[in-house]
Order: sequence, then C-alpha cells, then structure tokens
Amino acid sequence: MFRPCIDLHEGKVKQIVGGTLGTGSSQLKTNYVSDRPAAWFAELYKRDGLKGGHVIMLGPGNDAAARSALQSYPGGLQIGGGITSNNARAWLEAGASHVIVTSWVFRDARIDWERLRQLSTDLGKERLVLDLSCRRRGTGYFVVTDRWQKFTEVLISPENLEKLSVCCAEFMVYASDL
Repeated sequence: MFRPCIDLHEGKVKQIVGGTLGTGSSQLKTNYVSDRPAAWFAELYKRDGLKGGHVIMLGPGNDAAARSALQSYPGGLQIGGGITSNNARAWLEAGASHVIVTSWVFRDARIDWERLRQLSTDLGKERLVLDLSCRRRGTGYFVVTDRWQKFTEVLISPENLEKLSVCCAEFMVYASDL
C-alpha cells in the first residue's frame, strides 16, 4: 500500500535523512525542502484520493502546519510526532483519522505495555498506529525512538508484531540507517 507523507520540520515540509535529525542543526541533512505549505500537499492527496497519508511532526514548531494539513483533508491523514495520551484525542478532533505513536510508549528501551494498552483503550485500537521505525543492529532491526537515536530492546519480528497487533490498527515502519 502506498502512503504519502508530509514530514514537517520547523513548520516546513522537508525530507530529512532520518538518522541525522537528532544530531544537531549543523549536521542535519535534507534531501528536499518545499516552498509549498503542508496544506497544499494535503489538498493534492485529497484530490488524488490518497487516503491514510502521514503528517509527521519532527520536533517543535509544527503544530500550525500540521493542523492546516488536517483541516485541508479531514479524516484523510494520520498524525505523528510527539503524540501522547495528553494530546492524542485533540489531534483526532482536529481531523486526523489516526494518531501515530512511538516514543511515548517506549520507556527505558522497552515497551510500556500499560501506556500502550491505556492509549488503545482510550482512543480505540482502530484509531492507533504504532510507529516501529527501526535501525539495524547486528543481524536484526530494532525499534528506535527519539528521532532515530535511541535503540530499544524491541526486535522487529513476527512474534513481536503479533503481540503488538492487539493494541493498534496498523504499524508504520521506516528502516533508517546512516
């Protein structure tokens, strides 16, 4: 399935080389920075019938751009980046079809099952996407958090996907390596 994506950094639509995001602004690498706003892309996806695209807020300063995209295509886009139990419902009410969560459900390099189950119960698993973005370590791929900088102990494996699937509608997985 093809899912378009609107990555937001400092309020602008950018394509960032994933592993460079948390390394500091002088080492941040971008493949592309658009002069068009997020809403323009959302309208394009709506026109072309591309439902389920991702709006990803990479750091602070992206709320207004994200809200404008969601308002341009209500119910057609998922939202991720900084999603917690405190703001998830508000993003759904702002027009997101789903919320995408990662770092908030991983603590001390492990899945915080209590947080994940509570969020799934509060929102309904059908509105929750679990971000399992990963990087290679040894022979496997492990979930990473905090801008692809912190490895967890969670291996991407059929067994782990099966366990996690009871709490969410789908998974989002990006493999990001330097």
